[in-house]
Amino acid sequence: MTYKTRRRLSLLILLIGLPLYIIIAVSLVSLMDRPSILVELLIYVGLGVLWAIPLRAVFRGIGQADPDGPDGGA
Repeated sequence: MTYKTRRRLSLLILLIGLPLYIIIAVSLVSLMDRPSILVELLIYVGLGVLWAIPLRAVFRGIGQADPDGPDGGA
């Protein structure tokens, strides 16, 4: 996948996918009986890390210069 494609895909994920994931996660947690605050915090932290694991290849190196750019990434 090219740098430009990964950059566009990461923007799409952050602007559309992540808010949808947050809505789904909050809805699923609200279906349960209210757990203790510590358990609820652990659930949200776990879900907060869980979304990024399969997508880390898309986000890797996005904040750096384009390696295929006119100056060769320097």
